[in-house]
Formats: sequence, C-alpha cells, structure tokens
Amino acid sequence: MPTPEDPLREQLVGSDRLYEGHIVNLRKDTLQLSDGREVTREIVEHSPAVVILAFDDEGRIAFVRQWRSATGQALLELPAGGVDPGETPEQAAARELQEEVGLKPGKLEPLRGFWVAPGWATEYLHGFVARDCERASLPADADERIEVHYLTLGEAMARIEEGEIKDAKTIILLQAIALRAAGPLVNKIVRYYRGE
Repeated sequence: MPTPEDPLREQLVGSDRLYEGHIVNLRKDTLQLSDGREVTREIVEHSPAVVILAFDDEGRIAFVRQWRSATGQALLELPAGGVDPGETPEQAAARELQEEVGLKPGKLEPLRGFWVAPGWATEYLHGFVARDCERASLPADADERIEVHYLTLGEAMARIEEGEIKDAKTIILLQAIALRAAGPLVNKIVRYYRGE
C-alpha cells in the first residue's frame, strides 16, 4: 500500500481527458516524481471486473469460447465480466456466471485478485471460485456469442501447457486453484530442500 512518504510515489500535477467510450476512457496524466521531474502517463480507465472458476456437479470447470476482436481469434476463457455500478464483485460474479454459462453459484469464495495491466490500465479483476452450482440462467448480453465448454482441472492445465489457453486471467485463476490444491506437496518439497 503506498504511503505519502513512499520514494516511488508520483504526485498528480494535471490530467487531460483524451477519449470517453462505452467501456474504456483514456486520459493523459502529468505527474511529478520524487526528484522533481515531471513525466506523462497514458492511462486507460476501466471499471473493476470479475472472473469466475465455476465447478459443475461433476467437478468439471465451466469455460466460455468467444470471439475476441483484439486478437483476431476465438479464445477459451473462464467466464468474466464487468462490475456494474452499485454492484459488489460477488453480485457481479453470480450475475455473469448465470448470463454466460447458465449456472448459479451455491457458494462463491474469493480466490485471487489482480491488476490486469498496471502500467497503463486501472482495471482490477476479482477472481472467485463457484461451487454447488445449479442450473439457472439470465439473459445474455446482446453483443456476445458464446459457446460453453467443460474441462477437468487436469485437461485445462494441459491446454495451458499446449498453448491452447492463452487468456491471462484464465491462466492465473487455474494456476491459483492448482497451487492451492498442491499446497501440502509444495510445502513438503520446500522442507525437503531446506533439509528439514
């Protein structure tokens, strides 16, 4: 957490709004470094978002496959979406899961949160694990065409290794849940190498 005394802190001097869009805004900030020099930073403003690792009643993980224009290809991803104004991340996660996959979580727990691209974007992703899911859907967004797929954790990790899953948020959450599951084994390996 930054403090006013942090030598790396950059003090905002001024800001110019360059673009306002439906999903993102762009601004150019002028900042003063601790040594007095001024620099500029281009910042993409994006609301917080959620990504959900949801297990069905067979222990498989729900994925969505959708076209991503920025990449020029369809990507296999975990369900995700923005937090609407007045909504908590937990409410957004439950809503997005119902809209994209048709599952309503019985239990929703935080897994991992992270900045998407902290060098130039304000977007923060809240990651969740959804368990005890039941079939329940909400109307999908009109501009989304989505295929739903189910994979085991092992199959998903293999697809990361093979380069088929290329989406960062999906990779982060899958690796986080795998690390959580492997925690006791990892601790045993660390103790072994410490000679304990």
